Amino acid sequence: MALDFTPKTVDDIAPERRPSFRLALAPVLAVVLFLGVGSAVLGLDPHVPLLWSIVFTGAFGQYLGYSWPDLYEGISNGLLMGLQAILIIFTIYALIATWVDAGTIPAMMYFGLELLSPRVFLPVAAILAAVVAFAIGSSWTTVGTLGVAFVGIGTGLGVPGPMTVGAVISGAYAGDKQSPLSDTTNLAAGVTNTSLYDHIYRMRTGTAIAFGLAVLGFAALGLQAGGAVPADRIAEIQTAVDGTYNLSLFVFAPLAITFGLALRGYPALPVLVVGTFAGVCTAILVQGAAFVPAWEVFMSGTAPETGSELVNDLLATGGLTGSAWTITIVVAALVLGGLLEHTGVLAVLAHHLSQGVQSSGGLIAGTGVSAILINALTAQQYMSIVLPGMTLRNLYEEFGLDSDELSRAVEAAGTPTGALIPWHAGGVFMASATGVATLSYAPYYLFGFLSPLVLFAMALSGRGVPTTSRDEHPHRAD
Repeated sequence: MALDFTPKTVDDIAPERRPSFRLALAPVLAVVLFLGVGSAVLGLDPHVPLLWSIVFTGAFGQYLGYSWPDLYEGISNGLLMGLQAILIIFTIYALIATWVDAGTIPAMMYFGLELLSPRVFLPVAAILAAVVAFAIGSSWTTVGTLGVAFVGIGTGLGVPGPMTVGAVISGAYAGDKQSPLSDTTNLAAGVTNTSLYDHIYRMRTGTAIAFGLAVLGFAALGLQAGGAVPADRIAEIQTAVDGTYNLSLFVFAPLAITFGLALRGYPALPVLVVGTFAGVCTAILVQGAAFVPAWEVFMSGTAPETGSELVNDLLATGGLTGSAWTITIVVAALVLGGLLEHTGVLAVLAHHLSQGVQSSGGLIAGTGVSAILINALTAQQYMSIVLPGMTLRNLYEEFGLDSDELSRAVEAAGTPTGALIPWHAGGVFMASATGVATLSYAPYYLFGFLSPLVLFAMALSGRGVPTTSRDEHPHRAD
């Protein structure tokens, strides 16, 4: 992914506009307060507390001396950084609807129920998602296609939806982090001036440990969730699907085309658009849908009448217009993140974090903490990689650390944790694509917790990290 603007560092901010550390905490604490009270206490949709946060941060920027054109530039930068995420969300909503209409997702559910059992379902779902995400380089595409089908399969097997989503997302992010086709993997290497394959190699051990522990956790959960196979439910789903859709092998054409293009290295967005067209064509040619109704599904989603209320609910989708609620949250969160970046709040926080570390292990752990914090404040994973990646490069040189230590830290903590945050673009997308709320699947999204925890454990224990302190390194900047 190419950077369209360079985030500010402390040195880029004019002294008269540079907030002190305590002052910079004001909008951060306001965001936490508004989201906590608005969502948790008052039960409001996230849109409202996000709007409060935007207004407060805008007023804070004016207090620092920023004009409306200055603040609008920050808003534009925030939206620009998240534009790809917005377009992918639009497209995924349409793709899911067309794949249901084409019979692709119903067929994956039908045959998945034939092949899987409750006890092995969760670890197998995690591993398959990891393989697919590694092959195509996109965690979002994996969850929006394979993940949606797995939710249906898991429901038929009696596995709770939050567990299924947690397993699929865990595998999707683990595979994505190790894929040379992934945009975040390339971005983390690029902003830290690290060779792509050096970056991937440096992440390998931590990713393997975190994902291995996650798979063991899912195996244990599978033993608890997998009692007797609910044969009646499986039969109900399969009968309803078989009676509504033509389940010939041709229904897998959209899946083959989409993943085939992704394997060839084409970018995610055009691949998803092609996959959507393939879904419409398959609905027309295989399911016998008329041209206009097939494109109405693209816009308005599906409401199948299969004779089974369970299957109807599983296969009901919103289409392109159904993405409005999700998109508006993401846009509001990106606007807030752009204002926090442009007013220098994030740069000041990152600077003071860097001043407080005294060891190489502490620096790596602090980098991970900053990536998670920026994820929560800006609502998109690109900024969580870019800002600490660019701000802390010189400090890593002071400690004698290679750039791949920095690239590993920002991605191990930044990329996976976004899906744990309800207002983050990743969290909103995963919840909307799978139909399971972020806070419901979060306890089972084991890789999201384990990836940064393994990073912190390796950093603080000194495993594979030089043990020099800031004072000991000969190139320390005074």
